[in-house]
Formats: sequence, structure tokens, C-alpha cells
Amino acid sequence: MREIEVSRFVAVQPFEIEDAVDPERVVEFEGSFDVLDVEATDAETVVTAGGGGLRMVLRFEPSEDGLYYEQAGESGPFDEMWTHLGWEPENEGTRVSARSGVSLGLPVPTLTDRVAAWKRKGELERALDALADAVE
Repeated sequence: MREIEVSRFVAVQPFEIEDAVDPERVVEFEGSFDVLDVEATDAETVVTAGGGGLRMVLRFEPSEDGLYYEQAGESGPFDEMWTHLGWEPENEGTRVSARSGVSLGLPVPTLTDRVAAWKRKGELERALDALADAVE
């Protein structure tokens, strides 16, 4: 498994970030998959996403400082994937960060997981850019 982290300063208050972030929008912000279905309960939100011939289920839970989600079940591009999206006040705005772990579960993980982490980093950077565009 490889871990990556990206962050970005956004010139709005943390409550504005919190208001703009929900599981469906996070998937849209990442830009790799379309939201196909959303099922919400008090404890979690399950998003089914698909695109490019792939389909995956993501399980979202609120965390103390943001949102945690992971690929659920056996379908999806990863053997394992989790992400924590968080935000905290910084100067006159908010520092938003995304930390993720990915594994493809394929032979030669030093190579295959590195490629997966590179692609995941691009998705996370795209998500933070889209979030900033949505709130600034």
C-alpha cells in the first residue's frame, strides 16, 4: 500500500468548506467517476460510482475534522483504498488536506501501487481544486 497526501489553502472559513462537502460532491470533485447511486443513513453514506467500464462502492463516514471514505466490497479498481478529507483554520481561511492509501493487490506492488498512488494523487489534487472553485 502506498500513501499520498495533498493540501491546499482556501480563502474561506472552515464552515464554508464543511457546507460544500458531501459524499456525492467529493466523487464529482475527484472527476474520475460519475455518481450512480447514493444511500444515506445516520451513520454513513454509501455512494456507487462508475465510469470507464469500472464500478465501485464508496463508504463515507464523518470524522472529527472532515470526512473519511473507503472502497467497500470487492468491486472497484483497487484492492484497498481509503481517504481522509480534512480541514482546519489557517490564517484568514482554511487548510484543506486529503490523505489516501491505495493498493491494487497485483504482483510487483512496488511498481503497481506507485502507479495507483500517482493516479490517486491527481484525483485528490483535482478534488481540492474543484472544491476551492466551488467556494471561492
